[in-house]
Amino acid sequence: MASSLHPVLLVSVSWISLLALLISPAQAATCTSQTFKNNKLYAQCNDLPYLSSYLHWTYSASNSSLSVAFVATPAKSDGWVAWAINPTQTKMAGAQTLLAYKNEKGAPAVNTLNISSYNSIVPGKLSFEVWDVSAEFSNGSFTIFATVKVPKDAASVNQVWQVGSAVNKTSGFPEKHDVAPANLKSFGTLSLGANSTTGTPAGTNTTTNSTGGGGSGALRIGSGGNMGLFSVSLLVLGALIAL
Repeated sequence: MASSLHPVLLVSVSWISLLALLISPAQAATCTSQTFKNNKLYAQCNDLPYLSSYLHWTYSASNSSLSVAFVATPAKSDGWVAWAINPTQTKMAGAQTLLAYKNEKGAPAVNTLNISSYNSIVPGKLSFEVWDVSAEFSNGSFTIFATVKVPKDAASVNQVWQVGSAVNKTSGFPEKHDVAPANLKSFGTLSLGANSTTGTPAGTNTTTNSTGGGGSGALRIGSGGNMGLFSVSLLVLGALIAL
């Protein structure tokens, strides 16, 4: 019996190892597993559909404000990440932007940019109020924190997000981002109507992409995907040992 058990265990362990390889770290990452150094909490979070980016947010209908934490990894270690609201269109032109980068001292910083057109990026105040702006850098990713004023009783806002590979550390002016499909599709609508501070729980997908995409299509390991695979592996292991 003992001699026949070893090959069975080897087969089952190999099978489970294969499952572990199939579940990549990228698939395992979801906004619900993320925490922040400043211990801030948000009512909602979304796995954005492109550029491995995440948005944590709380909408307060009482004062028409949207508090956000945007998480993304720059295209290169000295690059930048950005999140924006576009009050007039769905894409980049017109976007009122918060851009995080490392300044000349290597500390995370945030600049505000008015991208009035595809050929014009103007540093300065945004077209709406913004406060409590800061950034942190951890494990290769930036997080941008901010609270912005949104139109009263707004049902949704147009959001745009992006990552780039380089920035002028003195001016904080970004180099152009890639024009890969993911970069060109990184915009969408954030629905606020039913999701005030008493709305749906964190992790609910309320982001739609203008090109037809929805929330993250990655396997949600943090919300049950891994448990299903783990349960199957246990059943197979039990069946093999019983032989």
